[in-house]
Amino acid sequence: MSEHTPQHHPDPVRPVDPCVDPTLIDLVAGDPPVPVTVWRTARGPADAGRSIGARLAYRLIAAYTRPGEVIVDLTSDHALAAVCTAGGRRHHPGWFTDASSLIIGPATPPARPDPTTSRDGGGDVPDMSVWFGDDLTDPDLPAEQTTTAPGHGSLQDATSLVVVCWPLDPADAANRIRLAWLLTACAQLLRPGGCLVLVVTIPAAASGPEDFTPVATAAAAVGLGYLQHIVAVAAETDGDTFVYHVTDEELLTLTQQTDQRWAVAHLKVHADLLVFTPFAPAAAPREGRRDGGDRRG
Repeated sequence: MSEHTPQHHPDPVRPVDPCVDPTLIDLVAGDPPVPVTVWRTARGPADAGRSIGARLAYRLIAAYTRPGEVIVDLTSDHALAAVCTAGGRRHHPGWFTDASSLIIGPATPPARPDPTTSRDGGGDVPDMSVWFGDDLTDPDLPAEQTTTAPGHGSLQDATSLVVVCWPLDPADAANRIRLAWLLTACAQLLRPGGCLVLVVTIPAAASGPEDFTPVATAAAAVGLGYLQHIVAVAAETDGDTFVYHVTDEELLTLTQQTDQRWAVAHLKVHADLLVFTPFAPAAAPREGRRDGGDRRG
């Protein structure tokens, strides 16, 4: 079991440095600074009460990790445990203490098979193509190799994925303190190419989108770049087509067309996923390199 203490912020209640420009570290430049991706991850009846549905959990694990890699699960109910076991990942539960310290526990032991459950169906995690079609299948990818992680060693610079639900605490002050702990720990834990994913659930009474600029700024201050924004919608994977409209008026006009009303559905966004990754500094130019001119020889 390990405890991570923030060392970059002397005052963890105010982890956001207004002098840090997060756009300088973003891996994708532009306005908006990161790409937006839509994931169709409808929740099923078995997902009632879970912080993250089985489909969304499976998609996260499949997209950002490979077998044998380390995942730190900071969700309130450690919702990634079953998917990690099914996918051969090393699952480490984590939690915040009452004092907002971040604790990471030992690896979750593999669950014993249930003799009453059939091996070939009915579970929470069916084959990937059943849920997502072939959109994650690339015939040019190399053969998948299992990564060997240290059995009882440090997770520092060896963690592929950290997943946490937002907000970290209902109280604003405690939320900012926990954010400081989280970001500092992730800067130490994540391997190159590893990711921190904030899963932001959408409250039913939400009046508008939340501004996450302070979070991106705080992440940039510890060396984490804002990589991607994922929108998880409550939609199945077959028989539908996404149509994007600029304004609410355009969407309202479409829904009022009698000949098209049967084909239109307003899909609910059940989570926003904010993905951060360690920033890789540019390689220094080699000495004696020529920037131009004709080749001689």
